Amino acid sequence: MSAADDLPEPMAAIVDDFTAVSERERLQLLLEFSRELPQLPARLEGHRDAMEPVAECQSPVFLLVEVDPDDAVHLFFDAPAEAPTTRGFASILREGLDGLPAREVLAVPDDVPDRLGLSAAVSPLRLRGMAGMLARIKRQVREKQPAR
Repeated sequence: MSAADDLPEPMAAIVDDFTAVSERERLQLLLEFSRELPQLPARLEGHRDAMEPVAECQSPVFLLVEVDPDDAVHLFFDAPAEAPTTRGFASILREGLDGLPAREVLAVPDDVPDRLGLSAAVSPLRLRGMAGMLARIKRQVREKQPAR
């Protein structure tokens, strides 16, 4: 059983990519993800008040989760360019979870940050920041799911 067997396919692919390379290459991969975090849509640009701050992160990170009527989850992050680790984690979560059905996002195990194999390369505080992002995503999904 691999570290990604119980993850949705997009997140499993990311975890597999990280665990397939050396520790040094994992840091490079994290930096690549940091550069791929999409900009906020114009309607959210400059409106951090519409987003939730992630207090567990050392850098000022804000997120917003939307759940559309078809139950698909959409993630939006605002993370500073000078915080590449934090941006990388946000980008991983966005790429791994955006567009999935709410039930799949809610089923993602809380230990996903640990499965990336970065514990020796980044501080536990930074990994807690990613765990905090995931916890807030899941809470917002629960709160915003369409009524059945």
